[in-house]
Amino acid sequence: MIRILLAEDDRVMREYLTRALERSGYAVVAVDRGTAALPLIESESFDLLLSDIVMPEMDGIELAQRASEIAPGMRVMFITGFAAVTLKAGKQVPQARVLSKPFHLRDLVLEVDRLFESEQVPSSN
Repeated sequence: MIRILLAEDDRVMREYLTRALERSGYAVVAVDRGTAALPLIESESFDLLLSDIVMPEMDGIELAQRASEIAPGMRVMFITGFAAVTLKAGKQVPQARVLSKPFHLRDLVLEVDRLFESEQVPSSN
């Protein structure tokens, strides 16, 4: 099962995203800030870091940069409501996907599905 680490400081949004991703078959561990995500990245294995960009203590960009040092194979997707922050994220973490708020849950799930498409195709044996 694909494991997602969700870092989102807004409690309602965090719960909403967690439920949607779990209903779509993903295992989700959710935290409320980047500083809570780092120890998990060090001790567990995740396929995707799904992070808000604007958070207290440590923003999502710094979290993604530090996460890539710890777990270089982990994919990164940002969610944000700030257009200027989207540009900064694209420059500082170019391999990351960025989904701008507001978005429909279906769009989020489709983007996550696309990231893992090749790994979810059943073998023909």
